[in-house]
Amino acid sequence: MRYTDQAPQFVQLHHPVPGAVRPELIAGLQETPARIAPKFLYDALGSRLFDAITELPEYYPTRTEAALFTQHGADMARHMPAGAVLIDLGAGSCAKAARLFPVLQPAAYVPVDISVDYLRDTLRELQQRHSELPMLGLGMDFSTRFTLGAAATEWLADRGLAEQPRVVFYPGSSIGNFLPDEALALLCQAHAVCEAGGSGGGLLIGVDRVKPRTVLEPAYDDALGVTAAFNRNLLRHVNRLLGADFAPAAWQHVGLYNAEASRIEMHLQASGTQTVRWDGGERTFADGERLHTENSYKWDPEDFEALLREAGFGAPRHWTDANNWFSVFWAPA
Repeated sequence: MRYTDQAPQFVQLHHPVPGAVRPELIAGLQETPARIAPKFLYDALGSRLFDAITELPEYYPTRTEAALFTQHGADMARHMPAGAVLIDLGAGSCAKAARLFPVLQPAAYVPVDISVDYLRDTLRELQQRHSELPMLGLGMDFSTRFTLGAAATEWLADRGLAEQPRVVFYPGSSIGNFLPDEALALLCQAHAVCEAGGSGGGLLIGVDRVKPRTVLEPAYDDALGVTAAFNRNLLRHVNRLLGADFAPAAWQHVGLYNAEASRIEMHLQASGTQTVRWDGGERTFADGERLHTENSYKWDPEDFEALLREAGFGAPRHWTDANNWFSVFWAPA
């Protein structure tokens, strides 16, 4: 089929207009220690840098998860409803979901991402390759609240898909970016989205597991410095959003494993004392002071299964690799 046979639709709920995120950014910069939410890592350049990170030899999650889908995808599909609406959280390039189209055979594809322009471009390219599959892009910040909203619900109803089961797909262990109570809140919202569709829906989610520091830390501080560029690009993004004057080259990337909290932490560390200014405020950072930019929690399967049950899902099952580094869970709604 030709691309013109089916055009992707797009609903933009996240509008990165100047000033809209100022209160959130300023509040984080004024905390001690200062922090910036990881969602601000993903402007258009940040999204592309993250795609490059997934190709690095040190970054095991993407290839390990991909191998699990290759090896066990057919088995996963046997536990999932055919003809579901596939809702892809943090879709990015949409590549992970697209590789599962042949086994999951979705009735529609709804990718969701905060990087609006990047998602719009990738969805347009994806529709060319899958012109028979209805697609609706949702440009939204689901980190604060995840719901399909009226426009997406109407789009499904117009295509006779309102009563189709819904599969929320959240790969890449991105659930680890949330504090445990935040992760629970998001999973509860995902459960509600699944329940709003037909019976048989659920959650297919990738979860990174606890493992040795010698494996974890290089994955978040690679030899080529791609992760460092990804982290520092956040400052360029904040400069645009806040009218700030961060000098990215004056900040060093730090990626470390906090064993007590069972999480990788990413920080930017000031090289020398520096004062960062924005319209209406400023903050002076001491030499060596850190700005916290991301967490990535690592889970034991038993603990994550308990979290899924607390969010309302039924008995989950999971698949893992030979090293027990990564798991993919299917949790019925």
